[in-house]
Amino acid sequence: MNPAEWLARTAKAVPEAPALFHGARQICDYAGFARMAGSVGALLAQRGIGPGDRVAVFLPNGPDYLPTLYGIWYAGATAVPVNGKLHPREVAWITGHASARLVFATDHQALAGAGVDAELIGPSADLYARAPLGHPHPLGADHPVWIFYTSGTTGRPKGAMLSAGNLMAMSLGYLADVDDVHARDAALYAAPMSHGAGLYNFVHVLRGARHVLPESGGFDPAEILDLARRLGPVSMFAAPTMVKRLVTAARAAVDRGHGIKTIVYGGGPMYVADIREALDHFGPKFVQIYGQGETPMTITALSRADLADASHPDRDRRLGSVGRAHSVAEVRVVDDAGRPKPHGETGEIVVRGPTVMLGYLDDDAANAKALRDGWLWTGDLGRLDADGYLTLQDRAKDLVVSGGTNIYPREVEEALLTHPGVSEVSVVGKPDPDWGEIVVAFVVAATQRPEEADLDRACTDRIARFKKPRRYIFVDALPKNNYGKVLKTDLRARLGSGRTGE
Repeated sequence: MNPAEWLARTAKAVPEAPALFHGARQICDYAGFARMAGSVGALLAQRGIGPGDRVAVFLPNGPDYLPTLYGIWYAGATAVPVNGKLHPREVAWITGHASARLVFATDHQALAGAGVDAELIGPSADLYARAPLGHPHPLGADHPVWIFYTSGTTGRPKGAMLSAGNLMAMSLGYLADVDDVHARDAALYAAPMSHGAGLYNFVHVLRGARHVLPESGGFDPAEILDLARRLGPVSMFAAPTMVKRLVTAARAAVDRGHGIKTIVYGGGPMYVADIREALDHFGPKFVQIYGQGETPMTITALSRADLADASHPDRDRRLGSVGRAHSVAEVRVVDDAGRPKPHGETGEIVVRGPTVMLGYLDDDAANAKALRDGWLWTGDLGRLDADGYLTLQDRAKDLVVSGGTNIYPREVEEALLTHPGVSEVSVVGKPDPDWGEIVVAFVVAATQRPEEADLDRACTDRIARFKKPRRYIFVDALPKNNYGKVLKTDLRARLGSGRTGE
């Protein structure tokens, strides 16, 4: 089913319900939202764009984003959302790889100079000037409607083809396993709408809830706290680094997050110390999800109740997990041959279900590696306990093998973060002629640089001695991509070149 059908239905059912907000100012109701999307669809149809065509969206978060997306689907075309923070050359590669016929963007000159040869259209009053299409173009459940380009931390991004059925299953899984949504609620888009934050628009459209686009166009903790007070109940998706910054800002402002209903966090590890601090300050407002673009936002979920249960005897272990399988997903931990591992043993995480992508666009080799016998091989390492809770170890490529023994960087990072002098840390392996690899920790100090002996003690108090770093490198900041994920490939490259950034 075409995702725009949900918008059309909601607009008919509650046409006067408030829909799009720019900051605290209402832009339109649901009737207006559908009319804007239908007008964009008419513009595309006039240009001969329809099913089988791909249209890229390279826009910052703003009030035109959702009408543009839904306009693409009104015309029956496939959307290619591109992070608005990417360099024009990166955009040129993605739009070229996707064979996009048209790109919605603001800086046409920069894109044309970078080699984007598709037609370029920018937000303007003319965007909504045409008589809207009467209804969305019919699409089947297996029709690709969103090409999700991965973050590209290890090379060129891959285009995961998501079908209408994938997005519907993801949205219904949100209601079953993450959070209920009511018409009075508001989705606040502080993370890039081209990725996780934008994917949660569907369930809010389905329920006729509000959509709030911060005037800053991104993540500003003070702005978020203000909008929550004024427009709550507000829900949002946030990367762990965003949650940490929000907690820091709220503590400084003596703000307990009034108006925040739910913060769904994911996209990277949330360390136990950080989520404990967030829960202590904001209370039970959090839900964790684990997913990938290849199975959008939907592998496991750690519920609000699990996170808030301070009396559970294994609370820290639960907080360090990513929860249990979504209702729409089967999740296993397997060996290299695909055989399930016993509870508590580490292996690769595989998943199957209606949210798993159709495949990567024009990449047979990647498809053969990732999709086997109906299962998506995630490339992530983890372990399942007897109660079905999944704990991530690391990406398979980030595993450190020292002296023939596997060392998982995350457990070393967790130990180091218990030291009050450590603000952030990332652990990688460095090639070594004697040990194969040694453990190296890149550390961002909280204030004064901690003594290395104290950091060693933080490790040996919690993990085996052989796992502690052989070397500490103090840096002002960790390299991150546009989604807040630490670029361990960059850190390994620094080690190889000798330019560590100390």
